[in-house]
Amino acid sequence: MLSVVVDRPNSMGVREMPMPAPAAGELRVRVRYAGICGSDLHIFHGKNPFVSYPRIIGHEFVGRVESVGAGVDASRIGETVAVDPVISCGRCHACAIGRRNVCRHLTVLGVHRDGGFSEYVCVPAANAYRIPPEIADTCAAIVEPFAVAANATARTGVLPSDVALIYGAGTVGLTLLQVLKRVYGIRAFITDRLGERLELARKCGAADDEVINAATETLPDALQRRGVDGGPTLIFDAVCHPSILEEAVRLAAPAARIGVLGFSSEPSSIVQAELTKKELTLCASRLNCAMFPQVIEWIGAGLVHPEHIVTHKVDFRDVAQAFDLAERNPRESCKILLDFAAE
Repeated sequence: MLSVVVDRPNSMGVREMPMPAPAAGELRVRVRYAGICGSDLHIFHGKNPFVSYPRIIGHEFVGRVESVGAGVDASRIGETVAVDPVISCGRCHACAIGRRNVCRHLTVLGVHRDGGFSEYVCVPAANAYRIPPEIADTCAAIVEPFAVAANATARTGVLPSDVALIYGAGTVGLTLLQVLKRVYGIRAFITDRLGERLELARKCGAADDEVINAATETLPDALQRRGVDGGPTLIFDAVCHPSILEEAVRLAAPAARIGVLGFSSEPSSIVQAELTKKELTLCASRLNCAMFPQVIEWIGAGLVHPEHIVTHKVDFRDVAQAFDLAERNPRESCKILLDFAAE
């Protein structure tokens, strides 16, 4: 089989690899589409602190069950499945309290273990969620980013009275926007410096006055002009630059919640008095905690639309060009899918 392998930082290629056999409790998936994530780029550049090399990367993917291991019902063969990359031990403190996404012995497909940028991949059967026929494969391929958004909103909570602010109109910000607007129905502003990304935000449900171009407007003034009195009550940092968290703390309304996603290693300078004075809540969110069923339900009900963030489909053999497009042309690209069935 052919797989996308990062041999070491800044060295990647499409390699012939041995066909994996499903172990007990596993199934083998013939991959159809896989999404390129920023974390895949970080692994390629050697900037992910958790990965070991060489590694078949990829943690957003959909495919069809091709074979099963011992203990897995053979009736699952032929199912279309989206695969949750989060594999937990089920025994540690985090798992015991229902927070398996921060399991002490966490394994993530495409990071700690070979992932979905491959013609075939073996995964735990419990992590493979059936996709109903009415959901397109291109949508099912990116259940995982929406599960990240679902996890972040579950961590912060969302109130009917909330006014939200999202920093960044990349994949994470746009999935958060769809969840806040289309699932929870609240007012949600989104800010970015790229006009093209803000056009995608409009497709994802933002009203014209909810889009703020940080290249032409200062955020405090923009919010004030839009009638946000006292600051947003719910803020998400989907950019992960230290200055953003600092600004979010200053802008936030009393009793606001701030959701933090990503793995910036740079410290932020936050004045503790600002947190205490307004009794702010900082909510870190990592990966997703069993959110796939919820997201699949949302997609099936037409509440969220993954297709609105997909900008390109590329033959997986051209993965180097796809990575280059993602990095060098953020104005034109958002979610890029690798096609594993292209002729």
